[in-house]
Amino acid sequence: MGPKQNRYRTGNQSLVREINLSAIMNRMHKHAPVSRSALAEMTGLNKTTVSSLVQELIDHQFVREIGFDTAGTGRPARLLEFNPEAGCIISAEIIDTGFISVICANFTNNIIWRTKETFDHKSNPQTAIRRLFTLLHQAVDATRTVYGPVLGLAVGVPGLVDHKSDTLLFAPNLNWENVPLGVLLREEFGRLVFVDNEANLAALGEYYFGAAKECNNALYISGSVGIGGGIIHGGQLVTGATGFAGELGHMTIDPHGELCSCGSRGCWETLVSQSAIFNRIQQAIDRQQPTILSKKGNGNSDQLTVSALSKAARAGDKLVLTVLEETACYLGIGIASLVNVLNPELVVLGGIHCSLGEFMLPTIKQELKHRALRWSAKATRVVLAQQGSDACVMGGLARVYQAILAQPGAVTN
Repeated sequence: MGPKQNRYRTGNQSLVREINLSAIMNRMHKHAPVSRSALAEMTGLNKTTVSSLVQELIDHQFVREIGFDTAGTGRPARLLEFNPEAGCIISAEIIDTGFISVICANFTNNIIWRTKETFDHKSNPQTAIRRLFTLLHQAVDATRTVYGPVLGLAVGVPGLVDHKSDTLLFAPNLNWENVPLGVLLREEFGRLVFVDNEANLAALGEYYFGAAKECNNALYISGSVGIGGGIIHGGQLVTGATGFAGELGHMTIDPHGELCSCGSRGCWETLVSQSAIFNRIQQAIDRQQPTILSKKGNGNSDQLTVSALSKAARAGDKLVLTVLEETACYLGIGIASLVNVLNPELVVLGGIHCSLGEFMLPTIKQELKHRALRWSAKATRVVLAQQGSDACVMGGLARVYQAILAQPGAVTN
C-alpha cells in the first residue's frame, strides 16, 4: 500500500471517528443519564468502540460518570452525563434599541453569568464593539476558574450577515455596514465563533429551549425597531442561498407606503414594528386624542415604552388598544401570506409582539383564519415566545452547542 492510500485510510478513519463521537454526543444530549451499553444500542456501534470513544470524552472532561443504573437485572451499569464544568459557552446580542445582552452558560446549558447594558445605538460600530468586548471579557473572567475554558461564543446582530466571513453586511436600524465582526471576535477570543442575524438565533433558541421545542417546521417572528424572522425546517435553520433567508420585515405590503430604513417603501416593518407602533401612538397624541400615555410622557415619544403600552392597554386605554388592534391586523395579513408560502406547523411571536401579544393574538389568529388557505391555517398554531427577550442569546448557546455536538473533535483536538 502506497503513501497516498495510507493518507486516504487515515482520513477515512478520522472522519468515521468524528461521526461516531458526534453520534454519542447527540444521543447523550437527548437521553442522559445513559449507560455505555444503552449508547451502543442507540448508535448501532459495538460496545468496545463506544467504551473507547466515551473514555476519550471523559479524558477531555466533556462526559462524567455519575453512578449506577439499578433498574434492570444483572450487574448495574455506570451512568454517564455531560460534565457541567467541561467549559463555558458565551452568547451575546447587539440590540438595535441600544442594548447589549451577554450570557454565559456551563456545558449543560445552565446560565451562570449574565449582564445587559445600554449603548448609544447612533454611535459608530467601533464604539459598540469595544463595549461588547469588555462585557465578553467580564464573562470570561467571572466563570473560567470554576467552569473551565470558553468552548465557543456566538453574537446575534440586527442585520444581514455573510456567513462565509461572519461579516455584518448591513444593519439598517443601526446604520452599520461591512463590519468584520467574526474576524475581530476570533482575533480577540479564539476560533469557535459564530455571528448570525438575531432572528435566526432567536428561532434556534425557541427550537432548543422554548415554544418551538421539538417542532420540526416553525416560523419565528422577531419584533423590535425592525422586523426579522427565522425559519426552522426539518429541525434545521433555513439560511437560504446567500444566508439572508428570514428578512420578513422587508416584504412589501403597501407599495405607496412609508419609506423604510432599507430604502424601499411600504415594508411590513413600517406597519408592525415597535417604531411603527410608537409612531402611530405619538401621532394620535399630537392630534390631542385622549390617552393616559400623554399624561405620563407629556406627549414626548421618547417616553414611550413597551411596558407603558402594556400598562395602558390593561387599564383599557382606548387609543392604545386601537393601535394594537390595527397592528395585529397588519401582522395577521403578513403571517397569512407566510403561512401560505411556508406551511409551518407553528408561528412564534417574539420581541414586542410577545410582550404585547395578549392584546393582539386574537386579532392575529382571526386574520390568519380569514386570509390564509384554510388547510394551511388549520395546521398552524400561533403562540408567544417562551424565552422572551432571551430568545436570541439562548439561540447563540444552541448554535455553539450544535457545533460541538456535531464535531466534538474540533474542540478536543
